Amino acid sequence: MTTSVQVSQSRLRRLLRSTAGIAIAMAVMNIGTYAFQLVSARLLGPSQYGAVASMMALMMVLSVLQLGLQATAARRISAEPGDVAAIERTVLMTTWRAALVLGLVSLAAAPAVWHLLRLDGLMPAILLALCVVPVTVMGGQAGVLQGERRWLPLSTVYVAVGVPRVLLGGGFLLVSATETSAMLGVLIASWIPVAVGSWALRHRPDDDVEHHDTHVRRDVVMEMLGSSVALLAFTALSNLDVVVARSVLDEHDAGLYAGGLIVTKAVLFLPQFAVVILFPSMSSDGESRTAVLKGLTFVAGLGAAATGATYLLSGLALVFIGGNDYAGVQDRLWLFAVLGGLLSVLQLLVYAGLAKRGRATKYLIAAGVLVLVVAGATAETVLGLATTVAAVDLFVVLLLIGLQMIRHKREGTTAG
Repeated sequence: MTTSVQVSQSRLRRLLRSTAGIAIAMAVMNIGTYAFQLVSARLLGPSQYGAVASMMALMMVLSVLQLGLQATAARRISAEPGDVAAIERTVLMTTWRAALVLGLVSLAAAPAVWHLLRLDGLMPAILLALCVVPVTVMGGQAGVLQGERRWLPLSTVYVAVGVPRVLLGGGFLLVSATETSAMLGVLIASWIPVAVGSWALRHRPDDDVEHHDTHVRRDVVMEMLGSSVALLAFTALSNLDVVVARSVLDEHDAGLYAGGLIVTKAVLFLPQFAVVILFPSMSSDGESRTAVLKGLTFVAGLGAAATGATYLLSGLALVFIGGNDYAGVQDRLWLFAVLGGLLSVLQLLVYAGLAKRGRATKYLIAAGVLVLVVAGATAETVLGLATTVAAVDLFVVLLLIGLQMIRHKREGTTAG
């Protein structure tokens, strides 16, 4: 019996050390995130869940630095293995500083968030601001582990993001079904992956750290900022619609829209592991075009399949977003699946741009955000807002595909 258990543990450890383990860990993370939304939707009801969903969306926008930190750390450490110690130290120091500054700014803005999202009180907005700190720190730690190709601890960090959120967040909601309880659970859960990352990085190499050139440190910071701006634009485009819904629709319809977005997030999160696996290939001149084409085919196909399944099984999808309280949006759930498919394609195209340190990507997405906010403000119904968002997303996707075609044509000309 002991031997069988040891063999099983050994096989599991080998799996988690591979890229397949990353896919599994990210799936667990996304399932945990989805499950927390599901539990919140069921225990809070449309009105209060709309508030929690808008806070979670705003938290993703506020903590977007974690994505820029992770992308930059992974790319720089992989590209400059001889400078790992210095880059790692720079990344982690910058991460903590950025997290604390962003947390203080978010804390100062808490009263405005309270009024904008029409929360029950100031405390949920304060807890939201505090959540930004650990979420941002986790991004820098994950980037270092990804760059060093330490797949097992990185997989553990991803698992630690999703599982504690649903367990602690759901547990707090069972005790008290309020916005404050939900955000308190999220805050405590957000420190667990930071603890895991800190443990994995406890034996950091210190050789030659003092000899890290100032120009290199500055370039690392500038790349972080550039990546963060591009990812901020994408995060805003993929999350601000729920904030717009909270502002222009009544509480019930805003809650229905937030419930529909559970389907959107599920479709968006489903192929996310492909970005992690394909990112190194997209960074290589010889493999970039093939990697992007493979990624687009896979992600678009998965989105189309999810949309068809949601249309045919809308009753089952309704159960997963919260049950009969959200029946008013059942016939439109397929449209929210379309939104998720478009966003997953957008996400892949954004990372393809980051892999080449492209500048135009962030400007195109930022323009899409402005159009979304302006056009979304004119919506009067759930269907009207969802249709507007889908049109904006599709337009940006087409622009980015055109940009990729131009970039690959130039690379082919240069190679020739």
